[in-house]
This record gives sequence, C-alpha cells and structure tokens, in this order.
Amino acid sequence: MNPRRGPQEPHPTHGPTALSSGPRSSAVGGSNYGIINTGDQVIIQVTEAPGPWDQAAQNLATRVYGQLVVEGENQKIWVQTKPLPVHCRPAPRTLAIGHDDVLFAPRTAGGDSALPKLDEWVRRMAGFYQRAERGKLVVLGRAGSGKSILIQHFARTLLEPENRPATAQIPVIFSLGSWNPRRDSLRNWLIACLDRDHPTLAEPASDGSTWAGALLGANRLLVILDGFDEIADGLRGRALERLRASGLSLLVTSRRAELEAAVAGPGPVPFVGIELDDLTLDDSVTYLLRPTGATPADDSVSTPPGKWAHVFNEMRESPGDPKCGDLAAVLTTPLMVALARTVYATGRDPADLLKKFDGRQAIEDHLLDAFVPSAYEEDPPEGPTPAKGGKGEPASPPSWDPERVPHWLGYLATHLSELGTHDIEWWNLGTSMSLTSRALVTGAMTGLLTGVALGAVTGLLFGLGLGGAPDQAAIAVLLNTLGIGPAFALMHVIMSKLKVGGAFTPSRMRLRLRGGTRKVRDSFLPRVRAGIIGGLIFGAVLGAGAVVYYAILGATPLFMFLMFGNSLTIGLGEGLAGGIIVALLAALEDAIPPEETVSWSVLLDRNRTTVLTEMLALAVVIGLGYGALNGLFNGPRAALEGITVGLAIGGGLCTLTAWGRWVVLVRVWLPLTGRLPWRVRTFLDDAYARGVLRQSGAVHQFRHARLRDRLAATYPQHGRPTAGEHS
Repeated sequence: MNPRRGPQEPHPTHGPTALSSGPRSSAVGGSNYGIINTGDQVIIQVTEAPGPWDQAAQNLATRVYGQLVVEGENQKIWVQTKPLPVHCRPAPRTLAIGHDDVLFAPRTAGGDSALPKLDEWVRRMAGFYQRAERGKLVVLGRAGSGKSILIQHFARTLLEPENRPATAQIPVIFSLGSWNPRRDSLRNWLIACLDRDHPTLAEPASDGSTWAGALLGANRLLVILDGFDEIADGLRGRALERLRASGLSLLVTSRRAELEAAVAGPGPVPFVGIELDDLTLDDSVTYLLRPTGATPADDSVSTPPGKWAHVFNEMRESPGDPKCGDLAAVLTTPLMVALARTVYATGRDPADLLKKFDGRQAIEDHLLDAFVPSAYEEDPPEGPTPAKGGKGEPASPPSWDPERVPHWLGYLATHLSELGTHDIEWWNLGTSMSLTSRALVTGAMTGLLTGVALGAVTGLLFGLGLGGAPDQAAIAVLLNTLGIGPAFALMHVIMSKLKVGGAFTPSRMRLRLRGGTRKVRDSFLPRVRAGIIGGLIFGAVLGAGAVVYYAILGATPLFMFLMFGNSLTIGLGEGLAGGIIVALLAALEDAIPPEETVSWSVLLDRNRTTVLTEMLALAVVIGLGYGALNGLFNGPRAALEGITVGLAIGGGLCTLTAWGRWVVLVRVWLPLTGRLPWRVRTFLDDAYARGVLRQSGAVHQFRHARLRDRLAATYPQHGRPTAGEHS
C-alpha cells in the first residue's frame, strides 16, 4: 500500500520503477502496470487507476475547498500576506503518547526555515499523514490560541487544486460540539453530518452503502474534529473511548484542561500531540502595525496618539505598569489579536485599552462586545454571499439597527445554548421555545387563517344570495376555526415527539418531471401510514370539538356519538387520501446531482418548492373530495365551504414540515416578538459575509465559541426591542 502523498508531491503517476523495488498499488481502486524492457533491465511503470469513489471524493473536495476560501475571506484570515505565526511544541506525554521525530525535527537551512511558521507546521502535519497509514494527531491550545485557524489553513492547503492528487485523502472539518457519543458511534455521526452538509453523499454507492459511508470505509477522508472541549462535560470520557477505537485518519483539536480531565482515568491517548504556544508581543506588534506600514518609534512622544504604534511604545516604556501587562497578556492569542484589529480599524483609539479597563478579563470582554458593532460599521465584503437563491432579497448590502444586531445574535447564541448544540440549523430555529408554546403558535396561526378564509367565502356567498341563515353560517365558521386550529396544534406535538413520517426534517430531494416507480414503492407504506395517523388525530380533535359544542346545546349522547364518528371517518378518509397522494408524488423526487453545491439557502428553497407542490396537490384533492361530499348532502353552499376547509387543511399540513415550521416560527413569530429581524435569510447571510458567523454545509455556526458564549451571557442585557429593522 502506498503511503499517501502530501500537498507538495506530484499527481500519483509514477515514473519508471525498478523491478527490485516491488509492485505498488494505490490506496483505492488498484493500479495499471506497464512493462518496459530497456535491454539491461526490466522496468515496471505503474499508473494508479481511479477507484470507484474518486469522483465523489473530488466533488466533495471542490465543495469543501470553495467554502474554506470564502470562509477565510469573510473572517479576514488571509487579509495579509503574512498571517500570524504559530508556535508549537510536543504535547505532554501524560496526554498524548504518540511520537513522530520528523514532525518536531529542527528547522533546516533552506528547507522549512524558508517558510512562515504557519506554513511550516501545515507542511509538517501533511507529511505526518503521508507517513502514517491511519494517523491520529491532536492539537492542544487554550481558547483563542489559533487551533481553528491552523486546521483551516491545513485543510485549505491540502485541497489546493495543484496539491490534490486524484486519490489523496480529503480533509473535512467537523464541529464536535454536536456529537453525543453515548447515542451515536463516531462513524454514524460523521455519516449523518456528511449527509446533512453534502446531500449527494447520502445517495447509494456501488457497494450498497451511501457515498458518505463508502468514503469513510475506504479511508478517503481525513477527519478533522474541531473542539473536543465543546462536547458536553459528562460525555467526553465516552467520546475519548470511541476516538481511541476508531480506525479513521483523525485530527482532533481541544483545550488542554478538558482533555486532561478526560484522560485522567484511562490514561494518555495514542495520538501524536502538538500544543500551541502563546504569541509573543513582537508577533502581535508586527501583525497589528503591518496594515498601516508603521513601526514603533524610539519613544511614545514621537508617535501620534490614537494609533497602535503609540500604544506599543507606551507598553515598552512602562513594562511594570499592571495595565500594560494586562494588555500584553491579552494580545498573546490570535483570537484577541484579530478582534483588536477589527475593533480598532474603524477609527477608535486603541489607547483606551490601557486606560478604561481593569484586568485582563475586562479587556477581553470589551473586545468581544465591541467586535459585533465594529463588524457592522462597514459594508460586508464585495461579491455575492454564498447562500444564493434567496428570491426577493436586496442586491445592495443591507443596513441594520446597530442596537438590535447584538440582541438578534444574542437570541441565536441563547438558542444554541438551550439546545446544547453549536449548529444554527434553519429547520430547528425557534425550537428552543417549549413544545407547548410552538404548538399554540402553530394552532393559532392555522386557526386564524382558516377563519379568515372561511369568513371571506361566507361573505362571498351572502353577496351571491347563497348565504343561508347568518347564525348557522357564523357557527360553521367558528366550529371549523376552533376545530382545525387545536387539531394541528395537537398534531404538531405528536409529530415532534414521534417524528412521524420524518416530520420537520428537510428533504434532500428536488422535484423533476421524470418517471420512477421505485421511490413510490419504497415510500408508499410509510407515507400512507403517516397520513392515516395524521388523519385520525385530525378527525378525533375535530370530533371532540363538535361533541363539546353540541353538548353545550343539549344534544343527545347518540347524536354526539354520531357527530364524533362522522368527524373521525372524514379525518381517516382525508389522511388515507393524503398519504396516497404524497406517496405517488415520490415519482417526481430526484436526487441532487453530485456536481451541484447545496447551500443552506438553496436547501431551504428546494424544501419550499417541494412542500408547496405536494401540499397544493393534497389540498386540491382533499378540498374537492370534501367539498363534493359536503355538497352532496348539504347543497352547493356547503360544497364551496368544504373546498375552502380542504385548502385550509392543506395549509395546516404545511406547518408539519421543516419549511412550514420555518415560516411559522422564524418568518412570523420570532420577528413579531422582536427576537429576530423580519429578513432572517438576509441577516444570516450578511452575518456570514461580515465574519460573525461561519458556515458548515447546510448550517451556520458562530465564528468562535467565546464570541457565542459572550453573546449568550449578555443577551438579557439587551432587553427585547420591538419587531422590525432598518433596511
């Protein structure tokens, strides 16, 4: 088996190889052999053949690389030709007992010494995975020490097109904070993340598994697990057990204290360990002064106030001043240096850091608090945001009320904290509300829309002289409104608890006019079963409402029983019909092509199209069927009312999908209560473009865990502004 090639080595087509060197084969797919007889010796020329997963791997590499490029631009990681240096040393043997002499070899003249320190460590890490068949590396460092910057630069370098052989491993970064190792194995969780962020990998592969499973099984992925310390406190021990047992190529980042606590019982991990050291003050001075071209002068008097050069000269002249010592300590982590550059690039005086804050923690809190307002003082980077496809979104950079932005971001941070995750998933926004609250909001909106629609139809009928008795018409509107609203509120609760029919999970399909019976056959029974369950719930709640109403009027028990049975039968029939219709519509569902990048916004649009198409078909069939039955027994007026009720039911069913819940909670309720702006999509994309958020496939995350935690901690201080925003 060939060792894997690093980013500096050529494409895997080897030159002439002496017979004595032995045959070689690629990691995936085998090799093609050609024999050359030169007269003096026989030479075997080997050309590695692409394996069955190579195209899927290359498509994945292209998508991940493109996202890393945008990520670096938004966060201004590569804004300077010389990024912050990285200082590393071997991790303590009490934490990581793996060893690699080459990784920590001294710099050699004309070799690594010619590289910036960040590039040097990226090259050495790449060489480690080239030498190790299934290497495991752990990178330790305190909060903000540059672990994420290092792994992003490492992944991006390996994915550069000129550095990427066809059979090379593809580095993919995963945020460990969402992993529950007691519930999911590492492999299953990785597959679920890949399926979520790269839907084409959820398609069946040639070996019967999904492409995600096939790539992991073939060791085609270099799995980068960012944030071991962000795993829930009681789960880290179990997570460490699973990481020890894994046969995958792994790169794990963690704060030192959290890993020390996890290895206290079983002992150090069999990983090679790197620990990041603090920056020196000279590193920070050089980095912060480079954009201005300034250098520290001989004394602070000769440098004008309001500039970094003045601050650094004052720190040099007063090394014993506690405030100077606090600021010097703050500027030892890349996170704080980057925040300081952003905050004081907009005209603020950095000398305030020496005057207004007591202690290191106060300075760090100030930089975290000031980062968001500073990020929103300038227009976002030029060019389209990555989440394309938002119809009706403004082309020009949006303008937000600076007093409300921290509140909206604070809500998102609090939402993540309450759910115990680090991923902002559009289909789960709003679910930090209690299930009862979500059900009440859903029921109220569905009932309100039903009442408005029926009221409009009733008014039309009266205008045409077909209204009948006004009191009976009003009672019919009231009964349907009070029946349909609570029915869908209860269905929301049951669907949330049982996940019936994959409720609230976004579809990874697109609709196309193409025949296909296999999907219909595979989905027929599950969808019909879900339809029947939903229909019975709907009929039972509607019947219960009718029973209560007629009991108040003094109807006989037999009559009330018949009315309940009538509602239950109607619900069963509608559920059965709806399940069959949605099952048949599976013939139009088609997988997203591998070469197409799916952003969170495109996935949202696809779900909207799918839901509206299927629910419109469902509403028309149910409406016509219900209207025909109603009209058969009660006349034309009842037929039109029945069609309206059927359409209202179709609208209610939309609320039981991922897109429907997004509309109810995120597009209406949360903006109405001031927790989020009305233009949520634009806000998320804009926050990503400004470097406040980062994006991982179909989800957003905060740029750094410390920023997220600080926004969550200060969220109550912002109060609750009224709904709306400037634009």
